[in-house]
Formats: sequence, structure tokens, C-alpha cells
Amino acid sequence: MSTIAWIALGSSVAWVWLLFGQGFFWRTDQRLPRREVPARWPSVAVVVPARDEAAVLPVSLPSLLAQDYPGPARIVLVDDGSKDGTGDLARALSVRYGGLPLIVTSPGPPEPGWTGKLWALRHGIALARARDDAHDPDYLLLTDADIAHEPDSLRELVAAATSHDLDLVSQMARLRVACGWERLVVPAFVYFFAKLYPFRWINAEGHRTAAAAGGCVLLRARMADRARVPESIRQAVIDDVALARAVRGAGGRIWLGLAERVDSVRPYPRLADLWRMVSRSAYAQLRHQPLLLVGTVAGIAVVYAAPPVALCAGLFAGDTAAGWLGAGAWAVMTGTYIPMLRYYRQSLWLAPVLPFTALLYLCMTVDSAVQHHRGRGAAWKGRTYPRPQAAPER
Repeated sequence: MSTIAWIALGSSVAWVWLLFGQGFFWRTDQRLPRREVPARWPSVAVVVPARDEAAVLPVSLPSLLAQDYPGPARIVLVDDGSKDGTGDLARALSVRYGGLPLIVTSPGPPEPGWTGKLWALRHGIALARARDDAHDPDYLLLTDADIAHEPDSLRELVAAATSHDLDLVSQMARLRVACGWERLVVPAFVYFFAKLYPFRWINAEGHRTAAAAGGCVLLRARMADRARVPESIRQAVIDDVALARAVRGAGGRIWLGLAERVDSVRPYPRLADLWRMVSRSAYAQLRHQPLLLVGTVAGIAVVYAAPPVALCAGLFAGDTAAGWLGAGAWAVMTGTYIPMLRYYRQSLWLAPVLPFTALLYLCMTVDSAVQHHRGRGAAWKGRTYPRPQAAPER
């Protein structure tokens, strides 16, 4: 066989293994588990870190204020140094819509050794759990400022947690898909995340894999104490995965699945917007290791790029073995992507384009590494985290 045929064979073997051996990551059936109404609805504090979110807050915050929750609940919105009037807008929306009580607070600039979001969460959680408050919450809902919740979202999350004695319940919010670049990139983002962190493995009792989706995390308050959250993960750029690992490491039970009634309202109308969203943390996902980056480049080339190249070799260069192997691998790849496209209600014609999308993500990852080595690191909303900082002494 030719060299391209051998590479296509390797890709075919990889896809057979991914199809059956990676926790059926491509399936989209991990939704909130069976739920029962608890005998007593526990108290909940909703903590929302917000930095320059005036554009999306009029859509997301009213959905939290309108939560139809039978137990005690309140919202703490942490205005993390916004320059667009986020805090004042939040107060105005609370007056206009009513609903759950809202506290707006600001923690000041992050201390050394903290990322901005985790610094905001630390302040919000501390305020929500003030010791002189008779309503110290049983659960904390950590949700981003661009996440909109259906009125029963909090009720269903708490019911799932109490029904299955879960310490952390997280839903991957359905991201906005409205323009061409979002259609191309967004479903693949969730598909690749699920491949790295198969939801079935995360939800299996005793499995070591741990991850969460930072836009929607319900966390048992006493587990936050046991896992020392957020102090124990204060430097994390990929804070949701770090949070889940901290909870699992403290003996907690976690669950992650796709959301049906929780949506991100943040638009990414341009490729540059999506590029920044991915590249700010892509190299951190590889633990800032050049060897892992090299392996990722080689892996994407073999797994995603080789099948269409091999098929072209078969069609135009007469390499029959390469053509058949490439066609088979591409067919399996396409088939695994279809469930995610259906979940996002997108055209199935996008499925065969996955090799191109994978190469686009590869470029974003390489750019993330380049920015890191230039000292720009995980730049986001005016803050840059060039490399992991030393933890402050205690």
C-alpha cells in the first residue's frame, strides 16, 4: 500500500475506536436524569459574575429574576470592574421585572494569583453565604451573565441534584447559532468538548473523568467548602473543568449533560469573535506543553485531514486502497457529527465539512500557543493571564 493508504488505515482504525471506545461521546442523549419533587425545596443562591455584559444582560437577567422556584432563592450579581454600566443596568432590570431578590456588588480588582471570573465568584459566594444571614444557601447556582434560563430551570436542576444525591449538576448551555460562522464552528465546539470529556464517563460512578460547563453549574454549598472552591482553583483559566475536578477529588458526585432549556445569548457574528473564544484557552487545555501541541497537530492531521485527502488520492491518482479507506473513515466521522447537528437544529450538510472545521480549530490552537509564548496568554475582556501564577503564601 502507498503511504497515504497506510495513513488512511490509521485514520480508519482511530475512527472505529472513537466510535465505540470513547464513551459514545458523539451521542447527545445525556440530559437531566429522572427527577422527583423533594420533600423540602433547599435554599439556593444564584451567583452571576459579570464584566461588561450590558449588551446581553437585558435578555439573560430577566430569565433569572423570573425563576419559578418553590424554595428560598436570591441572586448575587458581581459587577467585575465593568465599564459599560453593567451594575446599574442590573439594578434597573430588577426594579423593572421584579421576581427573585437581587444583590449587585463589586469586588474590586483581582488579587495576584486569581483569574478575574474566579475572583468574582469568590466575592459573590462569600456574600451569598454571609454567616450573619439566616438563609445560608444549601446550593449555589453559578451561571454566566450571557446565559438565559427557562422559568423552571432552577427547579429542574435542584430536583435532579436532590433525586440523585449529586454534589454538582452542570448543563452545557445551547450556544447561539444564527449566522454562518456560528453554524460552522459552534456545534463542533461542543462535539470536540464531548470527545475530550465524554459525558457518560463523567456521569459514571467512580470514573476519573471530570468536567463541567461553566455557564450553568449547580453546586452543593457544603461540597464547595470541602473542595475549597474557588480558592483551590483560583488560577484556573479553564475554570469549569478545574471546578469539576476539585469536586470529584473531594469525593463529590458530579453530572454533566446537554441543556434543553438553558441557552447562551452571546452572539459571535464574526470569525474573529469565535477565534478569540476558542484560542484564549486552547493552549491551556494542552497544559501549555509544546509536545502535546505537536501531538495534537499530528492527531488532527491523521484523524480529520487524512480521510478526504486519501479519498482524493483514490479518485484522482488511482490509489484504490487509499480511496476506500479514506471514504470509510470520512463516513464514520460524518456519522458521529450528525447527532450534534440535530441537537443544534442545523443542516446535516455541515457534517461532511467537519475536516475543514477541525483544521480551523487546529489553527486556533496553534495561535493560542503563539500568543502564550509571546506573553499574551489567555486574553479576555481586557485581562491577560500569560502563564500560571504562583499561589500566594498562606
